[in-house]
Amino acid sequence: MNREERYKITSYDYADLFISDSNRLSAVIQCSENITTNMVDSTLSVAYIPVCNITYNSLYKFGYEAMPKCFGLLSAPPSCRILSTSCLNASNVLTLRGIPNFDLQGEGVLIGLVDTGIDYMNPVFQYDDKTTKIVSIWDQTIFSEDQFPQDLYYGTEFSREQINNALSSPNPLDIVPSTDEIGHGTALAGVAAGFPHSDYLFTGVAPKAEIVAVKLKTAKPYLKEFFKIPDDSICYQENDIIFGIEYLLQTAKRLKRPMVICIGVGTSQGSHAEVGVLSSYLTRTSRIPGVVVVIAAGNEGNLGHHFFKESPSGDNLSFFQLNVGGNESGLSMELWCTAPNTVSVTILTPNGEDIVHIPSIPPQRDTIQVNYKNTEILIDSITKGTVSGDQLIIFRFDRPAPGTWEFRVEGRGTIPTKYHVWLPMQNFISGGTFFLNPVNETTLTTPGNSEFAIVITAYNHINNTLFYHASNGFTSNGYFKPDVAAPGMHILSPVLNNEFARLNGTSLAAAHAAGVAAMILEWGVVRGNYPTMHTTEVGNLLIKGAKRSPDTTYPNEQWGFGILDIFKTYVALINEFYER
Repeated sequence: MNREERYKITSYDYADLFISDSNRLSAVIQCSENITTNMVDSTLSVAYIPVCNITYNSLYKFGYEAMPKCFGLLSAPPSCRILSTSCLNASNVLTLRGIPNFDLQGEGVLIGLVDTGIDYMNPVFQYDDKTTKIVSIWDQTIFSEDQFPQDLYYGTEFSREQINNALSSPNPLDIVPSTDEIGHGTALAGVAAGFPHSDYLFTGVAPKAEIVAVKLKTAKPYLKEFFKIPDDSICYQENDIIFGIEYLLQTAKRLKRPMVICIGVGTSQGSHAEVGVLSSYLTRTSRIPGVVVVIAAGNEGNLGHHFFKESPSGDNLSFFQLNVGGNESGLSMELWCTAPNTVSVTILTPNGEDIVHIPSIPPQRDTIQVNYKNTEILIDSITKGTVSGDQLIIFRFDRPAPGTWEFRVEGRGTIPTKYHVWLPMQNFISGGTFFLNPVNETTLTTPGNSEFAIVITAYNHINNTLFYHASNGFTSNGYFKPDVAAPGMHILSPVLNNEFARLNGTSLAAAHAAGVAAMILEWGVVRGNYPTMHTTEVGNLLIKGAKRSPDTTYPNEQWGFGILDIFKTYVALINEFYER
């Protein structure tokens, strides 16, 4: 990519495709000669092609993995405002700080967030002299001629010096015009690393850690339309998230400092295994010494967005029912059948009409188009080209008729048939759309199914109950996720306009755990006790130190390996350190 072509990254006239091998690049070139590529790393690039080449059958043309997936925020509406730091007590953060030589507050560690941006004018991100604790901000939404990060080619990077100049100005936004209009990124940054605010008895978990923030640009309209996501939904693209993480890694490497990367966005698209473009990228990232990846598990539990069926024999007949709400404008639904088996599907309308049969074999040659009254359904059955090797049938509904749709599924194979079906995450569909007999397990949002990253679920630290909407494990291929539960309900958080509110969600729990991980990196990397520490080792320490109930079997689909306890982790850390 060069400067002359970089406009394609943000232009709505160009679509984005992942390229991870020469065959896929050949397929893109055959479609359009007017392409530009931008490299992520040695194994992954993003291609930009004229948006007119994204047609109804693009999954057939380019493959499922080539299309960036759509991600949303993993927080819930605010709850009551209560003044306290009880969540720090629940994780024994304050207990550990009281031990001589273990007053760990994240000093020397960076916490990176790829989210909605950050309100840099909030006092919880300023030192006593009114200078910023934010190392830099990459705002993907602001165009600049030459102030973009190296090799990333879009957005604007604001340095600490520029932020400090803005803070000393009567008109800060004239110097650094980056804002957080939603407040989600500001809340996560504050929970992880905010300075104390005495009026609200607030403090972040690791207040001496510094922050690197990425503000994501919104998903392009063509992609939201392709996956039938409402226009007004807060939605981000997978490739922008990956470039955001690349920026965080670049910054940590340049400054030679350890970093915790906190991911508070997710999607219900994909096989819910550890494969997929972002999950695979995070697997590579998790192996970097001095880097810890912490991911929110998702808020898809108890919403009726997942169905699962396992039949004792390969050849069998089963069905599931989908209730479509009256105000649903569109949706996409994914059925994944575990290899080597395949399934065929027959769709029945709310009036009981049999409108289409999707065969399991031979391989589908093009996207099937079905019309029923005002409803249009586009169907792709993919038996080759998915990273997992599983069969994928994706249904894209436009103006779906309200009522109960039935899907009859017939298995093909010589071993038991297993298949999962997932609806989009909340906020991408209406509350009136759900499965009539849902299965709450296997609802972790991607990338919360990453094998090596630390996946955090949320619980109410006041009464020790799980957050009602927390996504449940395990992954679809049996990996034990989530790892641990952290406080994620009624979490006092900085929000917009220098105010505070109590927020809920697994993204708040992930931010809390990110602060704890920064404390561990301070001990291990900054103080030189364990300089090569990385994600897996920190995750294992959190698991070893987790509080577990004698009445619960672990690992657990809801609680992971237990409740986060940094004091018990400290004991495990010291024991492991002196065994080396």
